[in-house]
Amino acid sequence: MSSLRSLGPAYRALVIGSSGALGQAFCAALRADEQCVLLRELSRHSDPPLDLQDAPGIAEAARRLAEEAPYQLILVASGVLHDATIRPEKSLAALDAEALQTVFQINALGPALLLKHFLPLLDPQGAMALLSARVGSIADNRLGGWYAYRASKAALNMLVKTAAIELARRKPRARLLSLHPGTVQSKLSQPFSGSAAARPAAQAAAQLLALIDRSEPADSGGFFAYDGQRIPW
Repeated sequence: MSSLRSLGPAYRALVIGSSGALGQAFCAALRADEQCVLLRELSRHSDPPLDLQDAPGIAEAARRLAEEAPYQLILVASGVLHDATIRPEKSLAALDAEALQTVFQINALGPALLLKHFLPLLDPQGAMALLSARVGSIADNRLGGWYAYRASKAALNMLVKTAAIELARRKPRARLLSLHPGTVQSKLSQPFSGSAAARPAAQAAAQLLALIDRSEPADSGGFFAYDGQRIPW
């Protein structure tokens, strides 16, 4: 990966969700970029720890990192589609209140608090990007199913769009983006039929970083696929 030119000659980066497949790939790419002079990696097992289901912990992590801000790049690479007890729903009959709450907490409510506490740490000309998913597009929903995941990612997109409007008033040169990484080789995609065509996480991370680097302030609040195409809401 070539250096990220839009972030300046000595930029600081923060990756939230650094323990997942894409989070690890982002960190590896940033460590290889000689322009990146500081890389902070946050996960449930980092110092400070960050758990999207722990609201006070999110605020505390931001407070502890404020002294080394501003960051020119903030990436949020967290999210959940399934786990040991949660499966994407094929029908309304499969909806479960506890699973819905967990998916929304990790995919929407937690990221909302990340925006609240970490967006103030962004450089006035920096970029913050959160991983969404194409299935969060209401206009692009042709197959149905996956209720919790689709709805939580649609909620995330609205949070990003709304926060970008506020950000533009305070930091008009900054960028806040919602990004679809495509199908990536990871624990998230492995159980599903599309996993056979999944791309390596390193390739996806490089494409997303290049997309962020090409973005302009006018793109802030947008929903983009890894190939640069704008995705309809």
